[in-house]
Amino acid sequence: MNKIRLTNLAALALFLLANGCKSGAPVDAADVKPVIITEAVVHDTDDPAIWVNKADPTKSLVIGTDKDADGALYVFDLNGKIIKDKVVKGLKRPNNVDLAYGLMLNGKPTDIAITTERMTHKLRIFSLPDMKPVDNGGLDMFVGETGEGYRDLMGIAIYTAKDGKMYAVVGRKNGPKTGGYLWQYVLADDGKGNVKATLVRKFGEYSGKKEIEAIAVDNELGYIYYSDEQIGVRQYYADPSKGNQQLAIFGTKGFNADHEGSLSIN
Repeated sequence: MNKIRLTNLAALALFLLANGCKSGAPVDAADVKPVIITEAVVHDTDDPAIWVNKADPTKSLVIGTDKDADGALYVFDLNGKIIKDKVVKGLKRPNNVDLAYGLMLNGKPTDIAITTERMTHKLRIFSLPDMKPVDNGGLDMFVGETGEGYRDLMGIAIYTAKDGKMYAVVGRKNGPKTGGYLWQYVLADDGKGNVKATLVRKFGEYSGKKEIEAIAVDNELGYIYYSDEQIGVRQYYADPSKGNQQLAIFGTKGFNADHEGSLSIN
């Protein structure tokens, strides 16, 4: 039974200092105290995202994966209580979750939560805040790949471009070392109010050391960042038209464990 621990910004700063972003003396990670602890789920709370209710921020939601073969997406209120009628059960090892605002479906801007279903090789997408499926049963990813782990979905991040186009950037358990570990898909209405995903590029260097799971996107500046575990954090342009050249790699020193986990602002 696992729980998500939500910390305030001061605690987050302490956590970063304790885990590699060092300035002066190290800080003991035990000093990070939770402000709220969510109710327990059945298996493994692997990844959360926070949906901000712009009309009433007090009614914002925390969405977290319960990672197992009989997994789920759990929805919590800001006091950490499970909202039972919004929980999506029956997912096959949902790994990571992200969300975005205003995808046009049926002519209306729709907020979405999107998770990687590892065992079925599909993206699962749900409208917010009602958590109703809008994916027609799931969207197949990495079609045609045959290597071991090459279709096992892990990381997910959503990029919303200035022109309003919305993209899913998808990672996996294993992949090639050059030119295509991450695949990027444009999301759009399929004409029936569900989401379709169209592949627009394959990109991303990979060390081969472990895996790539944590992906984050800066919508304002237009960059994708992802953690190549045991190596560092890699940076690319989020706009496919700007090419697939790696812009930077950083965070290569000072870490005591894997470069795992991501921070996104939605």
